[in-house]
Amino acid sequence: MIPSIGYLLPTREQIMEGRPETGPLIALSERAETLGYDSVWVGDSLLARPRHEPLTLLAGVATRTRLMKLGTAVLLPALRNPVVLAHQIATLDQLSEGRVVLGVGIGLDLPNVHAEFKAAGVPFEKRAGRMTEGLRLCRALWTGKPVEWDGRWQVQGGTLAPPTWNPNGPPIWVGGTERPSRVRAGRWFDGWMPISPSPSDWAKQWSDVEAGARDAGRDSTTLCGAMYLTISVDENVERADSRLNEFLEYYYGQPGPRIRSWQACYAGSASGVAEFLANYAAAGVTHFVLRFVGEHERHLEAVAAARATLGW
Repeated sequence: MIPSIGYLLPTREQIMEGRPETGPLIALSERAETLGYDSVWVGDSLLARPRHEPLTLLAGVATRTRLMKLGTAVLLPALRNPVVLAHQIATLDQLSEGRVVLGVGIGLDLPNVHAEFKAAGVPFEKRAGRMTEGLRLCRALWTGKPVEWDGRWQVQGGTLAPPTWNPNGPPIWVGGTERPSRVRAGRWFDGWMPISPSPSDWAKQWSDVEAGARDAGRDSTTLCGAMYLTISVDENVERADSRLNEFLEYYYGQPGPRIRSWQACYAGSASGVAEFLANYAAAGVTHFVLRFVGEHERHLEAVAAARATLGW
């Protein structure tokens, strides 16, 4: 299978730089589609890392693109009421004519994320179960049929309209590198999108996703194996490396090398990035979500050219 390549819009970076305008973000998504990117992605956070609200922004992207998948990398469903969330996503899926991919996660165990959950009135400790049940309820509502639900939320014969463009709803990919997240991906969801493994680790951990699918009586070959990567391209490797470290420290408020110890990153030449992606593809990755370190137009073009050398 030829891997797909997606692009993460810099919503967080532009907010941090005091540039909240959405026009440049929409323009970048249009440029990505022109260059042949297969998907465009938006991150999520309420207060921990302020940025544009992802579903609203993707609605804007949907009206200006025609081919690319529109994804969240990653949405935190536990922060939202699932009935409201189901309605928002169904409308976005109709607007985009079935191009939505819902990347989801439970949120990192960090003080600012704890504070974000508290501000939203959501117990942090229950977030995994809340996410899983909430997304199951979303899927039930997306059918457009009456739903009876007796759990964290109470639905009595509720019917959601509109239904999603696709009868089964958009595909849901779950993030997370811990074993429970991997098993959860195979058991309940449509794909796995981690942020940290090396190609060899990714291949080993993918076996947990497959095992989770088999245990649930599902066909693991239908699942998508994705990977979220941060890319700094420069023919001067030292400069690329320095820019990557500076970006990560600015973004997370922690030393770059510390972040790189648990996030997969690349810093180097355009020819090297082709080899970097090819190694993940050989391990089984079928969809890449790429976050660029500044100069997005240049990075979009450089990775598109590198992709061409791979015949993807």
